[in-house]
Amino acid sequence: MQMQGKVALITGGAGGIGIATAKLLVKEGAKVALVDLKQDLLKKAVSEAGLSENDYLLIEADVSKEADVQKYVKATKDKFGKIDVFFNNAGIEGKADLIVNQTAENIDKVFNVNLKGVFYGLKHVLAVMIEQKSGSVINTASVAGAIGFPGLSPYVATKHAVIGLTKTAAKEVATAGVRVNSIGPAPINTRMMRDIEKDMAAGSEPEAVKQQFTQSIPMGRYGEASEIAQLVLFLASDSSKFITGSYYNIDGGMLA
Repeated sequence: MQMQGKVALITGGAGGIGIATAKLLVKEGAKVALVDLKQDLLKKAVSEAGLSENDYLLIEADVSKEADVQKYVKATKDKFGKIDVFFNNAGIEGKADLIVNQTAENIDKVFNVNLKGVFYGLKHVLAVMIEQKSGSVINTASVAGAIGFPGLSPYVATKHAVIGLTKTAAKEVATAGVRVNSIGPAPINTRMMRDIEKDMAAGSEPEAVKQQFTQSIPMGRYGEASEIAQLVLFLASDSSKFITGSYYNIDGGMLA
């Protein structure tokens, strides 16, 4: 029970990684506040995960809007009295296309969620943690935060930015007893990768795109959401209490 008595706030809470992490943290003793765009998606996710109503709070919010971020932080604090862990996880892939074909609409949409959403989350959750003089933040970056992926330029740009924000935030709050780290998953078996495969197939078979991604991973497979959850648990717990400002690949050797 590594998380006994802890409160974890998770954005992108209805997604594959978000709900897998919530399930594990609850198993380890935590209470969780789950944030996503639609309440019905959150309800479906916690039902499928088999979570008890006593273990969670569901908050409908758009992470790209600062007022909504303030709302989800306040709701969590009002319900549980504190925020020990912040899994700053919400993100979108956007429309796959070459840089010369990218639209302003797509760029803005991806930047608003993946960059502003992470930034606003840090801004308002760190304020709570600084006051508490404790807390652990885990930002979801990606292997796309370390290398390029043709066709996914807005996504790649935002994930590089998340790693930079992580390092800066970690230095700003280290003396307050707050830690900030980021994780870099390779392709994971979730809805997002299914959509990326379809989008990048451009008339061919999505399975062919999946095979290309798989061949780039030395372990020869996509990761599972439950495996990402295990890394988040480590960074959220006291097992990592001297780790901050770090970026952890969890990629089956993809960046090796």
